[in-house]
Amino acid sequence: MKTAQTHPTIEVDALTVGMLIHLDGGWMSHPFPMSSFKISSADQIATLRSLGLERVRWSPEEVDSSGTNAPAVERLVERRGSLADRRRRLAPQAAPSQLLTASERQFSEAAKASKKVFDRVVEHPAAARQAADALTRQLVDKMAGTEDMCIQLLSEGTGDRVCAHAVNVSVISLLMGRSFGLGEADMHDLGMGSLLHDVGKAEIAERYRHREDHFNMAERRLYENHVAAGMAHAQRMELTSGASAILDQHHEHSDGSGFPQGLSSDRTSTLARIVSLVNAYDNLCNPANPGLAVTPHEAVAHLFTQNHKQFDTAILGAFIKMMGVYPAGSVVQLTDDRYALVVGVISSRTLRPRVLVHDPRVPRDEAPILDLQTVSGLGIRRSLKPSSLPEAVLSYLSPRTRLNYFFEPAGETRSPT
Repeated sequence: MKTAQTHPTIEVDALTVGMLIHLDGGWMSHPFPMSSFKISSADQIATLRSLGLERVRWSPEEVDSSGTNAPAVERLVERRGSLADRRRRLAPQAAPSQLLTASERQFSEAAKASKKVFDRVVEHPAAARQAADALTRQLVDKMAGTEDMCIQLLSEGTGDRVCAHAVNVSVISLLMGRSFGLGEADMHDLGMGSLLHDVGKAEIAERYRHREDHFNMAERRLYENHVAAGMAHAQRMELTSGASAILDQHHEHSDGSGFPQGLSSDRTSTLARIVSLVNAYDNLCNPANPGLAVTPHEAVAHLFTQNHKQFDTAILGAFIKMMGVYPAGSVVQLTDDRYALVVGVISSRTLRPRVLVHDPRVPRDEAPILDLQTVSGLGIRRSLKPSSLPEAVLSYLSPRTRLNYFFEPAGETRSPT
């Protein structure tokens, strides 16, 4: 087998269907699920051109003979695609491990990259800024385009809690920024600020990094000091004013009830108000004490009914519209009485998400995943607490005790057949 160094290169304009190519530049530098794959359509070649690539590595010995007749191959792929669509509508199921491997790998890589950022902040602030900048640009570039995004639920073992929280807040905040049509500079500031919003916690003792109801006044001040510590890091890293404002204001509330300055919404930045909301949501779903966690559905309801005065009305409305009433991670009962776990939500079709369905006839690893958008007559009846599920159903669905999220263009998340 040839190594990466020995694969010859070929001009992108000379590519045809059937060629096996190998892309460089990292897992988030292109929109394809794999970095090595055989070209199956002219659309893929057009995508490669849109990335600004002039040459790519390839394996001449692996070219399909059909690759010399691209139109014929494209027609065959079209026919197969139509058949696949029909099969999906009739029996839309796939193993969760097949669907989520790519997103879990990407989340894991992002969590590792964020850990490198945090590890360098104190002694090497410039290097930390460069690492944060690289990860932010990869995330923003991955979201570029006009396609709908699917927010996917991942396994809970991906990354440690601190890094997982940073990536969760970054991903959801950037998707929010994307929904508002923010420009490139604002998206970059939003990504940097959301990734680093809790960087000041590295300077305080572990037991004070998460606010607890039993804290006395002195302990509360120690916890709240992470904002000032974060601003000191922001200065050493020479963050932009837009990113720094997020570190400074991510605990401020629209009604002036937040800290450290008690600023109302007219004195905080839009980017900080986005991160303030997303941070609150993730802390409800993923608290330091897992026993206090609420379901994603409960978290949305809590923010809307009990805490709506603390958040920007337009941002809260856009957040609920994007995440849905049943965000990924929610346990639900379908209209046919089956139990299910929401595993993917497409922002433009939130009432009909993708769900992993309890089916005792099928092994858990082969549990059916239904795209409710393509299943006629089936929907969600209600959201449930995991504790209310029958024991066998609870064991089967295994609702996550810690929620991690990532995203893919909606067209890439369809169940394989």
